[in-house]
Amino acid sequence: MFKWMKLGRIFNPIDYRGKSWMYEYAQAPSIVVFEKTVRVFFSSRPAPENGQYVSRMSYIDLNKDNLFEIISLCEAPILSLGSLGTFDEFGTYPVSVIQVDDEILAYYAGWTRCESVPFNAAIGVAVSKDNGNSFQRLGQGPVIPYTPYEPFVMGSPKIRKFGETWYLWYSATREWIPNDGQPQPVYKIRMATSIDGINWNKHHKDLIPNVLEENECQASADVLFYKGKYHMFFSYRHNLNFREPNRGYKIGYASSTDLLNWKREDNKAGIEASESGWDSESVSYPFVFELNNKVYMLHQGNEIGRFGFGLAELESYFE
Repeated sequence: MFKWMKLGRIFNPIDYRGKSWMYEYAQAPSIVVFEKTVRVFFSSRPAPENGQYVSRMSYIDLNKDNLFEIISLCEAPILSLGSLGTFDEFGTYPVSVIQVDDEILAYYAGWTRCESVPFNAAIGVAVSKDNGNSFQRLGQGPVIPYTPYEPFVMGSPKIRKFGETWYLWYSATREWIPNDGQPQPVYKIRMATSIDGINWNKHHKDLIPNVLEENECQASADVLFYKGKYHMFFSYRHNLNFREPNRGYKIGYASSTDLLNWKREDNKAGIEASESGWDSESVSYPFVFELNNKVYMLHQGNEIGRFGFGLAELESYFE
C-alpha cells in the first residue's frame, strides 16, 4: 500500500497572465531531470475563441533541490499546432516525455474537431535536440492512429522504457454514448510496445477491469518499477455527469510482475482529493518519479488541471 503526503500546488497558470498561450490549464505534467533543474512539460490553453479551446505544449523549470522554486518558464509554445487538416491541428494534449541520449521525445495526443462528436484524437511524436526548448514532429501523421480494431479517440499517452523495450500506455475509445446532444466517449487503458519508439505493436487488450460501471473511463496510466514490482497509477471516472461531485477523476492503482497482467486495487493508491482548495474536487493524471532518493507524484487538481498541478511525496509503502 502506498501513502502519499501532499506537499501542495507547484504551479498555477493563472498566476502568469503575461503568457497568452498559457491563459489557464496546466495539464498532464511529465518531467526530464537535468543537472540542476527539473523540467516539467505540460499542456496549457490560451483563452477560448468562440467557445473553442486549443491546447499548446509548455514547460517550467524547477530547482532540483527545491521543487517549489520555479526558475523559469518557456517563452513560447514548444511545439506548433499541426497544419491544415492534420490530426493535431487543434491541440497537443496530453504530453509524455522521455530522454534518450541527447534527445527528448514527446508523445502527445493530437486533436481535431468533428461534427457528430466534439473531437477525435490520435497519438503523435516529436523530438527535441535542444534539451526540450523546442520540438519538431517526426512527420505530419500519428504513430498510434485509430484502426479497424480501435476506431475512435486514441489519447493519454504515457511513455516508459524498461530494459531495451519501449512501452506506451494509452487510452483507446471503444464507443461514443449519446448524451442529449453532447456525446461522451468510453475509453480504456491499453498498451503498445516497440524496439525503437517509432514503430509500435499494439496488444489490443483492455488492461484494467472496471469498478464504477461498464462505461467507466480510464486514462493516463503511469508505470513505475519499485521494490521488485511494476506499479501503475491511473485516472478513472464515471462516464456521464462527471463534473458533478464524486463522479470526477480519481487516481487508481494496479500492480504487475510482467507488464501484461494487472491486479487492480484502488485502495492501495494512497492519494485522494483534499478537503478543500485547488484539488478538493478531483485528483488525476499522475506522474510518478524518483529524485534525490525520494519518490514523488505530480498530479492535477480540480477541473482536470485548470488551476495547475501539485506535488506529493511517498511517505510509506508496504505490501
